[in-house]
Amino acid sequence: MKLRIANCELRICRRRAATGNRRVETPDSKFEIRNSKFSPAFTLIEVMIAVTIFSLVLAAIYSSWDLIWRASRVSRVAAAQVQRQRVAIHTIEDALTCIQSFQASMQYYSFIVSEDPPELEFTSRLPDNFPRNGKFGDLNVRQLQFTIESGADSDSQERDLVLRQKPILLDMDADEQKNPLVLARYVQTFKVECWDTNQAEWVTEWDNTNSIPPLIRVNLVLGGNSKDYSGTAPTLSVTRVIAVPSQTLPAVVQTGSGGPGGGNGLPVINLTSPGKSGGAANPPLRTQ
Repeated sequence: MKLRIANCELRICRRRAATGNRRVETPDSKFEIRNSKFSPAFTLIEVMIAVTIFSLVLAAIYSSWDLIWRASRVSRVAAAQVQRQRVAIHTIEDALTCIQSFQASMQYYSFIVSEDPPELEFTSRLPDNFPRNGKFGDLNVRQLQFTIESGADSDSQERDLVLRQKPILLDMDADEQKNPLVLARYVQTFKVECWDTNQAEWVTEWDNTNSIPPLIRVNLVLGGNSKDYSGTAPTLSVTRVIAVPSQTLPAVVQTGSGGPGGGNGLPVINLTSPGKSGGAANPPLRTQ
């Protein structure tokens, strides 16, 4: 049986013996196998050191990538949070600057502010760019209700600022009641204060529902989902003081009853045809 090993050779070691003036090589019983081609290689320690260095480089690359991904995710969540807060405050401000109130029809135009639970309710003639305006068509005079409710996930502690609206002469439909407009999520504080001119201070409960306060201060504090952050979610707070340009219209002006000079309390202008004798006078006109 022959065994062939590539690039190897078998050598028989010989001994040299001196016999007089001549050297005689005699075969020895030792055999030696050598590689005929020299091929350098790494030792086991060098391989282990190389693998360790490569693992450290991979760990550093992964850590950098994970840090960049987390920072990008947090920045997107924070940007969305700021945008939601801006939209919520802008919606409340637009609604309050268009508020309407008529004393003779307070069942449709009442102004309600409550602290526990937080609630803001009033009637306003809304602009065309108001949220969900297309749902109600030309019915721009609507009752608005801002409240704080639990989020869709009942297991979480999410509290949302929601808006419900309906035309003043219609009942709120089932879809609006069940699916209100979510203005802000993870709300920690929603506080509405009214300036009381009699007490000269801010109050959190407005008992006089037949009138509108001249100034309204809204404080909105938003948190975040702790799952989106490595630790506690940051909070974002904004406070806005809104000057209400409207006042409650008195019932005497709305219904046109009582008052000197005419039925609606406004002066009467009696117009006659000048230069005519015996002609019938024109009916009196009341200023509007």
